Amino acid sequence: MTRSTSTRIQGAVLQTLSATAPYAQSRPLEVQDLQLAPPQGREVLVRIEAASVCHSDLSVVQGLRPRPVPMLLGHESAGIVESTGPEVASVAVGDRVIMTFLPRCGECPACRTEGRLPCSEGTAANERGDLLSGGRRLSTEDGPVAHHLGVSGFATHAVVDARSVVRVEHDVPADIAAVLGCAVLTGGGAVMNAVSVPKGSTVVVVGLGGVGMAAAIVARALGHEVIGVDGISTKRDLAVELGAQQVYAPQEALDAEVRGDLVVDATGNPRGFETAVELTGPGGATVTVGLPPADAMSSVSPMALVAQARTIVGSYLGSAVPQRDIPRFVELWRAGRLPIERLISSHISLEDINQAMDRLDSGAEMRQVILFDQEQPSQGQE
Repeated sequence: MTRSTSTRIQGAVLQTLSATAPYAQSRPLEVQDLQLAPPQGREVLVRIEAASVCHSDLSVVQGLRPRPVPMLLGHESAGIVESTGPEVASVAVGDRVIMTFLPRCGECPACRTEGRLPCSEGTAANERGDLLSGGRRLSTEDGPVAHHLGVSGFATHAVVDARSVVRVEHDVPADIAAVLGCAVLTGGGAVMNAVSVPKGSTVVVVGLGGVGMAAAIVARALGHEVIGVDGISTKRDLAVELGAQQVYAPQEALDAEVRGDLVVDATGNPRGFETAVELTGPGGATVTVGLPPADAMSSVSPMALVAQARTIVGSYLGSAVPQRDIPRFVELWRAGRLPIERLISSHISLEDINQAMDRLDSGAEMRQVILFDQEQPSQGQE
């Protein structure tokens, strides 16, 4: 079913980059009314149920990942399909879907690497602030508004390319579904996809935010020994609750000469990456999923890599193919082996978005999930 009229929505729009903290005072994100054009071709209209706040959103606010503005932020979201374009066959009205921040066209050479490389067409569309299907569907009276990573999930509704969504059953709660779309795909995918290690291997996770903690719980679910490394004690304590056998502050881990067969860097900063490399044992692999500023530099010892046969692997979106991997994580969750709900540190409203950026920046939160009014229908307008 295709909706023929535009939809009046509310969303959190970023007008300028490099805002000054605290964001609760500078208020770089403004919750405002927008028009959302109806879905075309291979697109779907989704009523957002839940959207979580990720460090990638904060990086855009800080100007560390430049994007076109104005832009409606948010990329880790889930909701209900309200209408579809005429070419959509993968989902139907009433389905709950998870939105993912890297659509895959399925045709470019990168899409034939089984997740190792990000889709070339999807990446280009994300950088332009467009949908994979081309152009923008968001606007205000001042003109078009850019999409964030093909999603723009900090809003009551979104129009997205159908290749940006994965259908899940309704037994998966909306907040858990949202976190599956980025944190679990990225962190868990790094463990599941980027490097193959035998069951019972030692997996060290450096940086225990939402993505890093997801890597830790997936590693535990797959039967690995888990060591967590983070500078914040409360995050180390949670890692222990979720099954980590050992936890350390970064310098403590280096002093104790901790070594892992697989070390996941989820810090997004150069020193965290260097720590992860140092904690990688002979024959082991460092998988880095963090996104530091583009001009950030790190130092490593080439001799140590050669002499100890170690490898360094970059992994974007956990080297995941969402249609393949999200069902795997859902089954682990259904079996009680993947406590995704523990990654959610708080539930908030859309109006709390600037304060949420402050809390994320302070390291006090993992995943703050915005819950939308589930009874509010979309409003068509001629």
